[in-house]
Amino acid sequence: MDQLKAVRRNARGALALHVWAALGTCLAPLLPFYLRRRQMRGKEIPARVREKMGFPSLPRPSGPLLWFHAASVGEVLSILPLVQACLRQEPDITVLVTTGTVTASTIVAQRFAHSRVVHQFVPLDVPRWCQRFLDSWTPQVAVFTESELWPTLLSACHTRDLPVVLVNGRMSASSFQVWRHIPGVARHMLSCVAWVSARSKVDAQRLRTLGATTQTDPGDLKTAAPPLPVQAAEMAHLQAFIGARPVFVAASTHAGEEAQIAQATYLARQTCPTLLTIVVPRHPERGAEVASLLNAAPRRALDALPTAQDAFWVCDTLGELGLFFRLATCVFVGNSLPGCHGGGHNPFEPARLGCAMATGPLIHNFEEAFQALHGCVQQVQDAPSMAAWVEQMVTHPCHRAKLGELAQKVATVNEALPDDLAEKILALV
Repeated sequence: MDQLKAVRRNARGALALHVWAALGTCLAPLLPFYLRRRQMRGKEIPARVREKMGFPSLPRPSGPLLWFHAASVGEVLSILPLVQACLRQEPDITVLVTTGTVTASTIVAQRFAHSRVVHQFVPLDVPRWCQRFLDSWTPQVAVFTESELWPTLLSACHTRDLPVVLVNGRMSASSFQVWRHIPGVARHMLSCVAWVSARSKVDAQRLRTLGATTQTDPGDLKTAAPPLPVQAAEMAHLQAFIGARPVFVAASTHAGEEAQIAQATYLARQTCPTLLTIVVPRHPERGAEVASLLNAAPRRALDALPTAQDAFWVCDTLGELGLFFRLATCVFVGNSLPGCHGGGHNPFEPARLGCAMATGPLIHNFEEAFQALHGCVQQVQDAPSMAAWVEQMVTHPCHRAKLGELAQKVATVNEALPDDLAEKILALV
């Protein structure tokens, strides 16, 4: 009876994937208009829109090719040490990195400045477009990151006997509940994956329940990444410019948070009158909006620096968090306060640089990371509690330094993970 149920679940899963592929084929004539609309909104690069249809904009390099797919900025940063380990262990390979967003492509250009690394945008999940992409690039191994699994693309890889692995595999509680209602689809998709390296034991168990039976020991690549880079000359210039002012960095903020950060700043400045708050919006295109909200604050994107009278500095640029974290007295990790969409952001980036940190309560996307940092990160609920925490960090430097040291130890615990995973990936070539 159990075997019959399993057969039926698998049949339903295969049918659902066929329906998904058919839907993609039917929608394909309309998708160019969707891409053009995104282009008009600045979410696509005009010269590279055709990459989303599977057309290459670069010739395929000769020799073995590893394909890494990372949807957005966080995933790109997480695979950085793994890509570097693969390049270091095998000097004859080239790495193709695909992303889905323009901001992620910018990070690839900044952080993967290597002649053996090329970037393309991943095709939308349309059968003909996925086939075109794979025909053009013919990778030897496909490495997907976190929860970025697309049914049609996975099936196309499986049909070609292209080995697929999932690294930093993530399965949130909400996603797990969704997939449990369509177990045949999940099991069919995960059957295309050679092995999974889960982000945590919780993620590993959820993925195993859904059908990922072949797994390595779990480990979070975000705890293995190198510290965010910085231009030493620019850091020295800004340190001299800011001087002895305490600096509160609100990193990766989202709409609905900046007003609360502003209120917290005004409250904290009653005790710390020279406090400078650096607001780094997650999406730099919101720079003008955020600056207007913060009393016409100067913007780094316009090469403006804060005067002694400015309480705020909006740093609406990409790839400079390493600079701002090094300038910080304390750091708030955004996308976590009530009033925004919520989910949190990667706390290991500031932790790796020894920053004292706070977050709001909405951190479900990085729950395991914050659990690992328990005791090192202060949770704030609103502007008054954030202000009280900032005041404490400014006025108690020894306590602040101790918290930063503890966080740094946690955030560097998996330093051997990239080399271990690189060996397993290269074994599939």
